[in-house]
Amino acid sequence: MAVRRKTVTRKKGVAPKKTDAPKKAAAQRSAASGRKAVTRKQVTSKSTAGGSFLGLHNLAPAPGSRRPPKRIGRGPGSGTGKTAGRGSKGQLSRSGYSRRRGFEGGQMPLHRRLPKRGFRSRNREDLDVVNLDRLGVFHKGDEVTPERMVEKGILKKTEPGVKVLGNGELKVPLRIRAHRFSKQALAKIEKAGGKAEVISR
Repeated sequence: MAVRRKTVTRKKGVAPKKTDAPKKAAAQRSAASGRKAVTRKQVTSKSTAGGSFLGLHNLAPAPGSRRPPKRIGRGPGSGTGKTAGRGSKGQLSRSGYSRRRGFEGGQMPLHRRLPKRGFRSRNREDLDVVNLDRLGVFHKGDEVTPERMVEKGILKKTEPGVKVLGNGELKVPLRIRAHRFSKQALAKIEKAGGKAEVISR
């Protein structure tokens, strides 16, 4: 005799209700056997606390996280035989190929396409420039240092250094201390009876 199965129909878009039937069945089975049911959360907490499930002797990477290296050039059956994943002929398929910096496949590279103008030395010194005509605020016999120039408002700061140029005339003898002097400035300072001293950086 054929047994008819009861079909349950539910409305579209409505999720089925979750029941506690599996949990109740497990509790009934454990009660019948005289043992207390243990939840998954209790097992994990017990394993981490007691150390019975996890230790240095059974540490292993997660399944699928470690894969063997791809063996290339091992015949057509391996999937990477013949050209070993390098394609066919050409520069990139050769061993020892190394692309230099700025190489654009043989076309004119950018650093050669752009126009060039001027030159800046690698050994240049970025110093603040002061001409002799700006030192007229000092009196006869004064010692002129970068710090005194900042006090007088000639410079904003003492860094990175001061270079004295020979534009203008020096009317009083001064003792000028700076990091660099031009030849014209040295001649005019000595002509006025002053003295120039070079400060080491």
